[in-house]
Amino acid sequence: MGKKLYVGNLPFSATEQALADTFSECGAVDSVKIITDRDTGRSKGFGFVEMSNDSEAQEAISRFNGVQYEGRALTVNEAKPMAPRENRGGGFGGGGGRGGRGGGW
Repeated sequence: MGKKLYVGNLPFSATEQALADTFSECGAVDSVKIITDRDTGRSKGFGFVEMSNDSEAQEAISRFNGVQYEGRALTVNEAKPMAPRENRGGGFGGGGGRGGRGGGW
């Protein structure tokens, strides 16, 4: 079973292909995803690399965590499951206030 790695502090110029090429030095890379801003399309500076097996993933963590990549020290560790997001309102039935002042209509 593969292991998903978090890769942080990426330079904005980093590409998924370059990341895949770099991590493939430690073993087979199943997938790479750099997270981008949905409005601008610009990288958020972090992503995920999924390695084929645990030993290759551990080697990648040991080899690349703290290493300079295009002038930035990478943060590489095992990815943690995403925490559930709380309902932020909006939409139908989301509540929200009426704003304004006073108590009357």
